[in-house]
Amino acid sequence: MTDQPKPAAFPVSAPMSADLWLTLGFLSMLWGGSFFFIAIAIKEWPPFTIVFTRVVIAACVLLAVLAVMRPTFRLDQRLALSVIGMAIFNNLLPFSLIAWAQSHIPSGLASILNATTPLFTVALLHVLGAERATPMKAAGVLVGIGGVALMLVRDWGKFGTAEVVPQLAMLAATTCYAISGWWGRRLQKDAVPPLVAATGQMIAATVLLLPLMLLIDQPWTLPVPSPKAMLAIGALGLFSTALAYILFFRVLVKAGPTNIALVTFLIPVSAILLGTLFLGERLTLAQVFGMTTIGLGLALIDGRLFPRRTPA
Repeated sequence: MTDQPKPAAFPVSAPMSADLWLTLGFLSMLWGGSFFFIAIAIKEWPPFTIVFTRVVIAACVLLAVLAVMRPTFRLDQRLALSVIGMAIFNNLLPFSLIAWAQSHIPSGLASILNATTPLFTVALLHVLGAERATPMKAAGVLVGIGGVALMLVRDWGKFGTAEVVPQLAMLAATTCYAISGWWGRRLQKDAVPPLVAATGQMIAATVLLLPLMLLIDQPWTLPVPSPKAMLAIGALGLFSTALAYILFFRVLVKAGPTNIALVTFLIPVSAILLGTLFLGERLTLAQVFGMTTIGLGLALIDGRLFPRRTPA
């Protein structure tokens, strides 16, 4: 393994090219499906066992790909600390909180609450001095959150307000994602290959989750899951985790933490479209308007809608 050349400077966030937007959209489909897979699996297995199985599958797949691709990187203490931090804030905590929350609230509500991640990301980066929250970016976040709220309005009566703690757990998960976006700048600074970052994160998450699963869930006492649940967990690990995190780190390294947080705006949209196409769910006018508003928020945050003029 050899040293990688390090860039002299890197953007906290940068305008994204068309291929990165396509990657972000596909990533939202993968993560939007994760709420569906969890909703199936949580009926038969407890949260820590689901999350552990998810990261184990992802770690095995990514290790196999890493062995084939053989990217060059330097394994040192800094890289180890970076992937451990990402494993905690991007996997262990949010995955567990989301899985537990989905045992109490609908997956649609969970995905909508998950879309608050950019709000926490912009606020966190502003407080830490990593990136100033410009008026345009703040407006984009508010407009995007408003679009998510519009999609929730029609079905608010179904969700009710009694499940306060699970909803707070979802917001805690999104805060963890915001922290992971900031922490992931360490990998961005060191130009760590996305495949290496994703693999290291999954291995670290597996090691950290193992004692929690054994102590809390006692998996040897659990019944064998049904084929439907096994397929859901397999898809969760292979597509919504292994493949998704390769794409995640690609966007993070090239476009920064604020832009990668935009994917959470798209996840509820993906969930609605998947439900409409494959589950026979009806797409309402409010949801169409909400998705349009989310698109406006994305454009505001990206800065292309009203580009600033530079002096000659």
